[in-house]
Amino acid sequence: MAAMLINQLHALTSSRLAVIDIDAGVQAAARLLSRPGIGLVVACNASGGAEGVLSKSDLIRHLTRPTLSALPVSALMSRSVVSCSPQDDVHAVWQTMAARNLQNIPVIDGAASPLGILDVRDAMKALFQQEEMQEQMLFNYVTGLGYR
Repeated sequence: MAAMLINQLHALTSSRLAVIDIDAGVQAAARLLSRPGIGLVVACNASGGAEGVLSKSDLIRHLTRPTLSALPVSALMSRSVVSCSPQDDVHAVWQTMAARNLQNIPVIDGAASPLGILDVRDAMKALFQQEEMQEQMLFNYVTGLGYR
């Protein structure tokens, strides 16, 4: 069976996308991160290219700074971005996420523009559904029903 690509999860990944300007205030990022289903904000430059990411964990880690509210997103974001593209295999991306203990990963196109956010639960659900389908196809083949 063909590999499942990140692009096949576009409806899920695009609904989780939250983008912010790298010069925006931290409170603006906190408002985005407080929305249901949003666990990662992609910080972009004026051209719309991804420059970094800010997670809820990043924000909490920096709450002890006395001047937090005056800092821009660029001061707190992670610049070393682990991302995937729409053409990447979901299983390979999930393995990267698991190895690096990432809950979310941005989906970035060739021009560095963010397209969505892949949540580890969504990746696991998609992979599980793919396995169930393969199991059903094998069962149908073995029992003589053929492929359906």
